[in-house]
Amino acid sequence: MELITKEHYDFSFDPSACDACGGHCCTGESGYIWAKYDEIEKMADFVNLSIEEFATIYLRKVKHRYSLIEKQLAPNNFACIFFDETIKRCSIYPVRPLQCRTFPFWEQFKNDEEEVRKECPGIV
Repeated sequence: MELITKEHYDFSFDPSACDACGGHCCTGESGYIWAKYDEIEKMADFVNLSIEEFATIYLRKVKHRYSLIEKQLAPNNFACIFFDETIKRCSIYPVRPLQCRTFPFWEQFKNDEEEVRKECPGIV
């Protein structure tokens, strides 16, 4: 078991838990999945679209930033547009945005291990 740790966080993360989790971090309440321009370039290339096509299909502008759109799975359950419901995984995993790559080591969880445990079964 290879645990991931990060300085100033009181918890560790076991990425092997992702196999059984079913994408809890990719689903749930509606929110934002922020993407910067260089990430958008990589995602567009990964799905063989121009940046303009990718933006039209998969992004929503929120003030001066961009977020991936979501799809509704149930009344209060949303998923990232790139969440594959069949395999319960991210379909663009190698080029997923930084927000996704840094989970569960988000600032909001730094001093709230109880909250991050609700979000992620890989917390140890």
